[in-house]
Amino acid sequence: MLARRFLTVPGFLFAWLVCVTGTPIWLPVCALIDLVRRRVVTLRCGAFLTAYFTCEAIGLAASALLWAWGIVARPDRERWFAVHFRLQDGWGSMVFGAIVRLFGLRLDVKSEADLARGPYLLLVRHASSADTLLASALVCRPHGIHLRYVLKREILWDPCIDVVGNRLPHVFIDRASDDSAREIERVATAARDLGPRDGLLIYPEGTRFSLAKQARIRKRLRRGGDAEAIAQAESLQSVLPPRPGGVLGALAAAPHVDVVICSHAGFEGTASIGQIWRGALVGRTVRVRFRRVRRADIPEGREDAFRWLRDEWRQVDAWVSRQSASRTTVRA
Repeated sequence: MLARRFLTVPGFLFAWLVCVTGTPIWLPVCALIDLVRRRVVTLRCGAFLTAYFTCEAIGLAASALLWAWGIVARPDRERWFAVHFRLQDGWGSMVFGAIVRLFGLRLDVKSEADLARGPYLLLVRHASSADTLLASALVCRPHGIHLRYVLKREILWDPCIDVVGNRLPHVFIDRASDDSAREIERVATAARDLGPRDGLLIYPEGTRFSLAKQARIRKRLRRGGDAEAIAQAESLQSVLPPRPGGVLGALAAAPHVDVVICSHAGFEGTASIGQIWRGALVGRTVRVRFRRVRRADIPEGREDAFRWLRDEWRQVDAWVSRQSASRTTVRA
């Protein structure tokens, strides 16, 4: 962890200095490129990188001040978590706000979930790096919910997430681990003591959606011969099949929590830097829907709960596919 931070913290701060002090250079260069391309994309990307690294610098400075405050004031666990959740949510909202404004996104958010009432397990569709910020901007910041995240370990190469995230009860999953039971138990532990202002966020697909990943999963399932899993994977068009381990582990560990499902459409085709560089994100309308499922409506047994999860994910897929079809119709 320390070795990683010795690389990332000075590296990101240096990148911030380069972006800020290099503005007189990169700004006209990007403007010229956009003039040739006849589309304002490069300027947006340059401005976002500057905004992102600025948020990183602010977040790292704030986390250093909180570290000093912790030594001097010795706050209790609840207060320590509260101030770090505020920092986390402020950072995520700033980065997401920069994406919305700089790329001209339009948000259409609908909720039937009473997001201010915890505890709940938040299941989010995963299509782009940008959707990892949706919860901060639309759940935590406006509703005061302290969300614990289940994320892949690779994201710790972002130093703000690394420093602040490791002070909070998040779970950074090692996807290469040979001990999946231990990883699931870590998720269950994070779910056990959820209070009325808490939530646990999981991406049931385990990775960002792409057609290539969809094809690989279908091929692997066909080799395995699980007819039910194959049928479900073949029926899904816009999402990947949910992985049961983390979700079912959290449900078993926290039998008092409801589930909130976050479906969203509009980030498709923006998962890579190349796609964003080509302007895929500019002017998108992002539609987000939150829907709550009462715990009493979720089956108790593992197999039944897994079937329930699969059924819910079919509904997510159907909703996303409808939004994609409507966008295609409008463009046509």
